[in-house]
Amino acid sequence: MTFPNIEPTDVDPEGASAPLSAPACVLAIGANDPSGAAGLAADVLTIASVGAHPLPVVTGAWIRDTAGIRDFFGLPEEAVAEQARAALEDVSVRVIKIGFAGRPETLAALAELTTEYGEIPVVACLPDLTWWSDDAIDAYLDALRELLLPEVTVLVGNVGNLTRWLLPDWSGERGPTPRELAIAAAEFGTPYVVVTGIHHGHETIENVLVNAQSVLASERFERIEAAFSGASDTLASALAALLATGCDLTEAFRDALQYLDGALDAGFRPGMGGAVPDRLFWAQPDEAENPEEAPEGSIDLLNQPFNDTRH
Repeated sequence: MTFPNIEPTDVDPEGASAPLSAPACVLAIGANDPSGAAGLAADVLTIASVGAHPLPVVTGAWIRDTAGIRDFFGLPEEAVAEQARAALEDVSVRVIKIGFAGRPETLAALAELTTEYGEIPVVACLPDLTWWSDDAIDAYLDALRELLLPEVTVLVGNVGNLTRWLLPDWSGERGPTPRELAIAAAEFGTPYVVVTGIHHGHETIENVLVNAQSVLASERFERIEAAFSGASDTLASALAALLATGCDLTEAFRDALQYLDGALDAGFRPGMGGAVPDRLFWAQPDEAENPEEAPEGSIDLLNQPFNDTRH
């Protein structure tokens, strides 16, 4: 699937199109998170920060705090699908981002919906399910693999979670390579995978964009000594938004990682649990007293959106 690079347009009542300066739209489907760490809170802040307009569709609500998830209350699949359909029938959606759907039945409804709107790229984030029962995890992942993966364009996930899900019988002494994970995803119809959290010693972490044929891009960052919630949602949402603004996939991957690195570097602890990415890091005052003291090559993020050059 190719990613569109189309100038946004507006349609007047007479049917004539005119250039529009408004941001591109991203349909974000996921759970509400009252801690603000992940889910739709992460999606909305991230998508807006990198220059797109979020259209949030709620699948249910986590009962959680910054220390972890305790429970989930899901909406009926019809309610989720109708929310998404209302937005899709009204707005020109550039990219769909899917997080935690909550129920296998909801995944089935989303698979049907994304098939119907097959021209729209889908970015899916593999959620953290460690809080759930084994039976619920198995049922959810089976539905995700068999129903939704054939409609997903880019799958984003941590290397450990992807390995356990896509290659559960892996028995080699070494872990699978990103390309081996991409080959496994491709067997279910997903052409691209973003593999995160590949450790290189104690100092750096590698993130890789890959398909079944080759590694398309790879970036390493210094490891931040903090336990974050919502990093994967932040990366997937930034990637979706940047694709929506017209970036090609490799460019969007690199820019999304740059955004995530800034959000993690400025992360904070709002409660007694883990740290949360500061998705509005670019709006914070510069520590330098004046522009002459700012580091060489830095961007004045107070005076422009994160990706002002995109649109």
